Order: sequence, then structure tokens, then C-alpha cells
Amino acid sequence: MSKKILIVILFVIGSFVYSKEVPYNLDPFHTSVTWSISHFGFSHPSGKWMVESGTITLDEQNLKNSKVIATIQIDDINSGIPKLDQELIKEQFFDTAKFPAATFVSTRVQQKSASKLVVTGNLTLHGVTRSVPLFVTVNKIAIHPISMQKVAGFTATAKIKRSDFGMKAYLPGLGDMVDLLIEVEASVPKPEDK
Repeated sequence: MSKKILIVILFVIGSFVYSKEVPYNLDPFHTSVTWSISHFGFSHPSGKWMVESGTITLDEQNLKNSKVIATIQIDDINSGIPKLDQELIKEQFFDTAKFPAATFVSTRVQQKSASKLVVTGNLTLHGVTRSVPLFVTVNKIAIHPISMQKVAGFTATAKIKRSDFGMKAYLPGLGDMVDLLIEVEASVPKPEDK
């Protein structure tokens, strides 16, 4: 066996041994998506969804192998103004009677530095699927001091055009570009939770 072939075999075996993808469950109490939008140029009102369900498959040794899938229930929108929330779920905006949920499924993870990632994925919203990049900061991966579970924390930002998802009410006065701020905590489930 040549030296080159031996090196390749050892590299492959080493990659297999040290690359471990671990499933984490999103914490619905500490995982959220906050949006903000221009209100005719006068202000930038915002609202929030708590992320109800999702998983991260995390490979700490090779983050580009990691994956994420998350779902939010659009009816759970909270702008702080109940009357506005009721308007936003109607037909001219999110139309939750037809499209009750939004999902994000990652398709690619690029590691830019030790703590910076670009996670690109398919966002399905209002019945339309578009590829969206998330610009992610890895905040911390450690044992949580209260739960004593392994927890991973991230902050991400993104921008989407609502018109790309078929929501065009009050354009161009009400902004087309929507800024997203995403906060994530996810934990390795306890054996009894699996």
C-alpha cells in the first residue's frame, strides 16, 4: 500500500471518528423571530414570533455539516397591538387560514470564522418558498448551569422582501424589506425526552 493511499484512508477514518452530528431541540421559550418594517418612513414597528418547534443537528468539529429545521405558527404573531395582530393574519397579509405556518430548512452552512456562519435555507412563507441566507453568530455552546443540559445559543439576522412571498399590501409606503432578528437556544434532549 502506498504512503499516499494510507494517508487518505487515515484522513477518512479520522474525519468519521471526530465528526459527530448531535441533535438539539429548539427551546420554545428562548427561540424567537423578531421582524421590523418601515412604516411609511416614519418609524420601524416590530413584532415577534416564538419558534414553536425545530431541531438543529450540530457538528461542533465541522460546523458546515450542521443542519436546521424550524417552524413557526403565524397566528402566534405578537406586535404588542392585538388589533394589528388580527389584521396581519387576514388575507391581505399572512392569510393564516390558508397558510398557518412558516418553515425554514437549511440547505448549506458556510463557516466564515470560529463564531460566524452563513446558513442558507429554504424559507416557506405564505405558500411561497425562497432561498434565504441567515447571518449567524455562535454565542455559546456549553452545559447550562440550571438544566445541566448541553445548550447551543445563536443570534442571526436576515432580510427578506415581503413581495417575494406574495404580500404586497400598501406597497411602497409600507416597506417591502423586512429585517429579521433571530435568537436561538437549543439543547441536547435528556434520555427520557428522546
